[in-house]
Amino acid sequence: MGYCRPDRLIAACLCLFALFGFMLAVPVPAAADPADDAARAVRRAEALLESAGAHARSAASSLARATAALPAAQQRVATARGVVIATRVEADTARRQADTARAGHQRVAGEYTAAASRVDAARERVEEIARASYMGSTFNRLNLLAGATGPQDLMDRLGLVEHLMHQEQGEVRTLTAARRTARIAQDRAGAAKRTAEAAEAAAADRLRAARSAQASALRAQQEVNELVLARRAALRAAETQRAGVLAQYRAAVRAENRVRAAMRGWENRSGVGSRYSGGRLLMPVHGWKSSDYGNRYDPYYRVWQLHAGADFAAGSGSPIRAAASGRVIQAGWNGGYGRYTCINHGRMNGHGFTTCYAHQSKIYVSVGEYVRRGEIIGRVGSTGASTGAHLHFETRFGGAPRNPLYYLPGCLC
Repeated sequence: MGYCRPDRLIAACLCLFALFGFMLAVPVPAAADPADDAARAVRRAEALLESAGAHARSAASSLARATAALPAAQQRVATARGVVIATRVEADTARRQADTARAGHQRVAGEYTAAASRVDAARERVEEIARASYMGSTFNRLNLLAGATGPQDLMDRLGLVEHLMHQEQGEVRTLTAARRTARIAQDRAGAAKRTAEAAEAAAADRLRAARSAQASALRAQQEVNELVLARRAALRAAETQRAGVLAQYRAAVRAENRVRAAMRGWENRSGVGSRYSGGRLLMPVHGWKSSDYGNRYDPYYRVWQLHAGADFAAGSGSPIRAAASGRVIQAGWNGGYGRYTCINHGRMNGHGFTTCYAHQSKIYVSVGEYVRRGEIIGRVGSTGASTGAHLHFETRFGGAPRNPLYYLPGCLC
């Protein structure tokens, strides 16, 4: 995160504070990765506020975190509310199914009770027949046949005996059928009972899920409320830093003007030397790009800020190498830039082409020294207006900054 150039310093809070006010009124869709979004928002805030005071940076960082986290929190509330509705519907459906299953069980159980009663009645009749047979009813029937007075009387008596035997066999068949029906009804009653118990268990599970979803929704809403309060507190803290941040902004504008004037003065005194040989610059440090070059508008303080270089995060003490061969025209302390080195590489498109390296922990070169491409000229640090170890790298033409990514390898390696 480089030194806040004339158009860059205030955009820190500005961008974030305006974003805060906007987000209070307009719902923001959930980010794919809230943690990454929050981290990027904080880095942007810190990059824009590097020249501001510690309190302003802290306020901007807090606001950025709350602002970046809010969309995901709002999405969690919406999701939780949807789950609550869905689980309530499921719980109601499961309850109705349980009631239906229980009613079905009661109906089938009643059928089984009736079937069991019919078995008992049939058993009693069969038992009566058995008792009668045991008491000699068979001999009585034989006596009935023996007492016939003639052929016709015998036939009549045989018919009566046959009828009695068919009746007894019918009672036995009735008992057998009643038992079979009772067993079927008993099996159905058992299945209905198991179904009812399973339905009631499912209804209980759905009810617990609905209660859990309701609790999750309440927690999600509480998180949103806390984030809103945090953003309001951060905004109030940022407003207290207004005067200081604007003063730092004006100081950054003056510092940028001094850098440009110093480079133009050096070129007027010494000339810009031979023509730059051309070709891509060497990557000055091994690290990853943490902030881009470009103008940024801060709607809170209503100023434009220019981040005059690209930032490359790297471990403190990492070597910084000259991006191209040239003459050192500045090496020393330079306000918010901290330890700052600039190397002129000759003419390009009629202007002096210079690369600059800010926030160094150590400088190994001095003004007037000629350095070669790849030579170690310093070490990565966090001097000046910096929020962490990184190299702020600039490319300037006649003192005016241009996007260094145009001249570095596309892979930044």
